Amino acid sequence: MSSFWMALLNSLDIGLLLFIIAVGLNIVFGVLNVINFAHGALYMLGAYLAYTCMIMLGMSFWLTLLIAPLGVAALAVLIDRLMLRFIYQREISDSLLLTFALLLILNESVRLIWGAGIYVVDPPALLQGTATLPGGITYPIYSLFVVTVGLVVVSALWLLFNRTRVGKIMRAAALDREMAQALCINTKLVITGVFAFGAWLAAVGGVVAAPMRAIDPGMGDKIIIESFIVVVIGGLGSFPGTFLGAIVLGLIYGFGGRFFPEVNLILPFLGMAVVLLIKPHGLMGKKATS
Repeated sequence: MSSFWMALLNSLDIGLLLFIIAVGLNIVFGVLNVINFAHGALYMLGAYLAYTCMIMLGMSFWLTLLIAPLGVAALAVLIDRLMLRFIYQREISDSLLLTFALLLILNESVRLIWGAGIYVVDPPALLQGTATLPGGITYPIYSLFVVTVGLVVVSALWLLFNRTRVGKIMRAAALDREMAQALCINTKLVITGVFAFGAWLAAVGGVVAAPMRAIDPGMGDKIIIESFIVVVIGGLGSFPGTFLGAIVLGLIYGFGGRFFPEVNLILPFLGMAVVLLIKPHGLMGKKATS
């Protein structure tokens, strides 16, 4: 029975971290209609900035969690203003090609600046060690922290989209950008803000993941694949779908890694294939209307 609870906790740990990252990708698609291939590189950049701030500059983890995502968001503003703004009205394939080029540029830039080595960041002293949970289960404190951060992000985003004026403006821009502009909403500012917000979420995921995953130039490539699986399972442009897709993928990894380790690498793709066969637009996605 303890194996079941351990697998469930691992599933929540993995799933909620994936949600933090993938929801930024899905928000950018939902509002801007851009599939951002560079999202994984922004996550990677957040992890490398965490290493730089904590190891090289001696900052605390908590200060790093505040500063590093803001740095990535500032870079996203430059990317939006200098490049992406010219392709928003084009076919979605143009944004795919441009963001894929950005992915390659950011990957090589990371190799030039930090090298091709692997770096490790320790969790803060407060979050090191293990905790004993009911039932005698011992579990890493940092993993419990990741689960807590994920739940906080889920709640905060729900409140943002459903209870604030900013969230309503973002939803209006996603539904009909021209009508939103006619209602005196500064859609250019909204677009830049949404892209920066998506990058900020990716970087938050990178900083949170840094103490539990090796930091290397290929980490963004893996996470973008997992993020796409999450949004495809849940449904492109759906916030609840992103949460559901992340939990589903977390369960696949958590239980697959514990009980079916020999096939765990292919289980996410099998799960995505099954969902697409049953619901081509994802578990909570909506069919596009012409």
